[in-house]
Amino acid sequence: MIYPKIPLAQSIIQICLSKGITTIIISPGSRNAPLTIGFVNNPAFLCYSIADERAAAFFGLGIAQQTKQPVALVCTSGSALLNYYPAFAEAFYSQIPLIVISADRPQSKIDIGDGQTIRQENVFENHSLFNANLQENVSAANDLKINEAINTAITQKGPVHINAPFEEPLYETVSALSVAANTVAFANNTQIISIEEVSEYATIWNNATKKMILVGVNEPNAISKKTITAFAKEESVVVLTETTSNVHHETFINTIDTIITPFTEEDFEYFRPEILVTFGGMVVSKRIKTFLRKYKPKHHWHIDPWRAYDTFGALTKHFEVTPNVFFDAFLPLTNATESNYFQQFNAVKVLRKLKSDFYLSKIPFSDFKVFEKVIQRLPMNSQLQISNSSAIRYAQLIDIDPSIDVYCNRGTSGIDGSTSTAIGAAVANKKQTIFITGDISFLYDSNALWNNYIPKNFKIILINNGGGGIFRILPGHEESPVFNTFFETSHCLTAEHLAKMYGFEYGIASDETSLVTSLNALYAQNEKPSILEVFTPTLENDSILLQYFKQLV
Repeated sequence: MIYPKIPLAQSIIQICLSKGITTIIISPGSRNAPLTIGFVNNPAFLCYSIADERAAAFFGLGIAQQTKQPVALVCTSGSALLNYYPAFAEAFYSQIPLIVISADRPQSKIDIGDGQTIRQENVFENHSLFNANLQENVSAANDLKINEAINTAITQKGPVHINAPFEEPLYETVSALSVAANTVAFANNTQIISIEEVSEYATIWNNATKKMILVGVNEPNAISKKTITAFAKEESVVVLTETTSNVHHETFINTIDTIITPFTEEDFEYFRPEILVTFGGMVVSKRIKTFLRKYKPKHHWHIDPWRAYDTFGALTKHFEVTPNVFFDAFLPLTNATESNYFQQFNAVKVLRKLKSDFYLSKIPFSDFKVFEKVIQRLPMNSQLQISNSSAIRYAQLIDIDPSIDVYCNRGTSGIDGSTSTAIGAAVANKKQTIFITGDISFLYDSNALWNNYIPKNFKIILINNGGGGIFRILPGHEESPVFNTFFETSHCLTAEHLAKMYGFEYGIASDETSLVTSLNALYAQNEKPSILEVFTPTLENDSILLQYFKQLV
């Protein structure tokens, strides 16, 4: 076996292996050579080489999203490290474990004018769960910091930073380890909640006739069927889900904006919940946030082992356990409550469905029509990755088959790494993966395609409306040169040459007939990854969507 000669690199690699951190994303460089040598020459590690650090970090995030295990990112010194920050922040807010291991110059070389040198210590401080600033020489203190960083990423589900200074020479190797690193076990905290802790809340629950459960970003199959069935049976409970909630039942409301956008003030007041229960990550719908911030529930309980954001300015209780642990203890204490809350909400749902189907049957080719056709034709039991901005918002308006797992980077809601995340997820999950993206998001992260690991069955559906369509549906849009250049980012670019350069199959569609034909061809071809670029009319998309909400009344 070949090992790096530098003892600190040996320690980091040994501790990673002892903790089961075996997926390593390496961005080529020189200062990180000791780490690269050690990881790549040990068959226990699965190493990927991604040149662009921003793409590499999101690629690793996609793998960690699927495996639920920490992924290590390894880079050289200087600005390379800063390119990890968008994915690092996404990991923080989405509670995805990432371990950044940055090579650094020794402390004596910082701020003296040496090349490729910045202040790397604590550079992620605002979003890092732990910062291990190591010393150049091996020590028990160093080992403790490395252990604590990795343990934190595992137990608290988030990103950590290990900064390791290396002095030249960097490429020397040895055939035997010169140090034996110390491994510190992490505490395995079994989550429990007692009857005493929830009994008073069960009393509040049993006396309420309007209970709303709002599910944010959630892992597929994370919520027990027993809990889902209990929600569905209770006539005083309304469950609101989103595409990214991955929680399904025919009685649940999964197109929130379609339901509540046409509400009058009287409707909002009537449907104001007495109790709001939330779990999962970020919520996409701005309209539900506006509703609950103005018409606050008397009680808002959030269920999450680590965090409780007061999204609606009404949080009254944080249960620091997983939803299944909470509901297993809580639901046996609850009683059926006589109420027409679900019945009234469901009546609105039925009416909106009729209006929605009729409207969609009449609209011309547009972004909205494309999303309807694309989502209807997704392969069952596949994985759907969606980019941010208008793409994820359109997806909230259309029913999706429960067999499909849905993901989106909603931690920071950025467009910067959606494609890279989707590719990482496709590598880690052998399901058929489809990525739906807009043109600006796709172009912004085009280095994601500079990747030697893309599965042959990976599909990109790129909706090109010639600019940032999201800005046309936001209040304040006014057609002008300033708007077109500085908000919408109007362009005439396509993915054709990128597809050719990176070895993707490429197809186009520009009307409903060619879209259906192209989708069939897209799923039939699995010899190499594919891009289907769908061109929609820039000037009509916003009016078609905005008119939709007016037609729902």
